[in-house]
Amino acid sequence: MAEQAEQYPLPQLSNAGLAATRPGLAMDEYGRIRELQIACERALTLYLDRHQIVTLMTLGTHPELLALGYLKNQTLLQELRQVRRVQVDWEAEAAVISTHTGDGARAVERMQQRTITTGCGQGTSFGELRSYIEQAQLPVPSISQSQIYALLRTLGRYNPVYRTAGAVHGCALCRGPEILYFVEDVGRHNAVDAISGHMWMNNIQGADKWFYTTGRLTSEMVIKVVQMGIPVLLSRSGITGMALELAQRANIILLARAQRHHFLVYHGHEHLSLDVELPPKRAVAHVREG
Repeated sequence: MAEQAEQYPLPQLSNAGLAATRPGLAMDEYGRIRELQIACERALTLYLDRHQIVTLMTLGTHPELLALGYLKNQTLLQELRQVRRVQVDWEAEAAVISTHTGDGARAVERMQQRTITTGCGQGTSFGELRSYIEQAQLPVPSISQSQIYALLRTLGRYNPVYRTAGAVHGCALCRGPEILYFVEDVGRHNAVDAISGHMWMNNIQGADKWFYTTGRLTSEMVIKVVQMGIPVLLSRSGITGMALELAQRANIILLARAQRHHFLVYHGHEHLSLDVELPPKRAVAHVREG
């Protein structure tokens, strides 16, 4: 068995790691334009012996190790010696994993017998949905600073599971500062899907609604909100670069880091009315943050 294990050398890996963040501009609650760092998000589709396995959303800092770890943890490959090469090509958004014995076909057969958990970045769905986003143009409402603050105050009365046990995300369907439906779940995608089902079952249209989440705003979150027809998306957490790109394409008003009297408008600040007088603060044209 030891002789068999030494039959093949270690896999050859490309070296295609990318930077984890990139600069971005946002307007804060004082109307100042600030230069910030945004976490990068990239789509990386894994191909095992030319068989498409999954599309993962990743920072892209260690794509080769990510590909190997995914295949191992999903038990699609049992031993490292099965792998000949991992080659990442960001222009194609692909990681091609080649094996010595052509294990890709067997892995695909095994995946077809599995239940896939929710998430937009699976298989070919992400590419198809991104094309849909590029064609979507939602009606853009006018919103106000006072409405944002009123909503944040109201949200303070929600999140009962999080206050009791933690480890959950909360999402809310809102009409301005009014919360129409609130869901908590262990994953924000589950909470979003539950609200989408509620809207579908009750024929609720999204054009005059806002969507709030405690979780980070990634491309999947923007895609889901566009599918629900909601033009305003805000979060207590941060955003990724691809979320910003998709929000710009679909004309979504995108707000993040929204807590108490603080928020950042990453897209659509021209539709926001600053109607609340805040304590004076030193005016700076551009504020850099690491």
